[in-house]
Amino acid sequence: MHKFLNNIRIVQHTLALTKKIRNTVAILCLGIALGVLAKFLDTTPINMLPFMFIYLDISNFLGRFTIWLLLALCISIYSSTPVRAGINVFAFFLGMVASYYLYSNYIAGFFPKSYAFIWFGCTALSPFLAFLCWYAKGKGRPALILSALILAVLFNTTFVYGWGYLETYSTLELVVFIIGFIVLRANTLKDSVQMGIIGILFAVLLNVIFPFHFG
Repeated sequence: MHKFLNNIRIVQHTLALTKKIRNTVAILCLGIALGVLAKFLDTTPINMLPFMFIYLDISNFLGRFTIWLLLALCISIYSSTPVRAGINVFAFFLGMVASYYLYSNYIAGFFPKSYAFIWFGCTALSPFLAFLCWYAKGKGRPALILSALILAVLFNTTFVYGWGYLETYSTLELVVFIIGFIVLRANTLKDSVQMGIIGILFAVLLNVIFPFHFG
């Protein structure tokens, strides 16, 4: 009986491991596909793109940080453990950045080193940041503050602001910010409002310390 139960545990562990590997491979493939799509749109003449792509400015939207931050946030939060969050987000950025710059170098015929180094750096840091982001869906004050910090980064990649003005980079960035707020929302309306207020305050502070919006 003990041997039978042990065999069952081994099978369950194998199935769970297989599922984790399959999920990570799927996320890697998603990153590869989106990286190729982003570079393809970036190098395609604008008059050859569908009207909605031109109207929504999809090419420039995919060339900025906001959408990639949201996707990484969603992958982090919905991973089963913080370690899995780190692995999955790293796989996503590895696939996206590698495919984007391989396409750029071998198909488009140029390699923008300065931008590439920024994205390579983000990819290297991504598993550690994803590990932390996983805890944003927890309960209590630490999770609320962490969510507010993440929201602050999204805010600064979505809006350009100063004394007397507030503008968005694009409508799509605004949609991404709203989705990010929904993903990060707390368990109660009161806590969600607090998260939003603290997040905006953090955003202003970050803007003073580090005035680069990655737009």
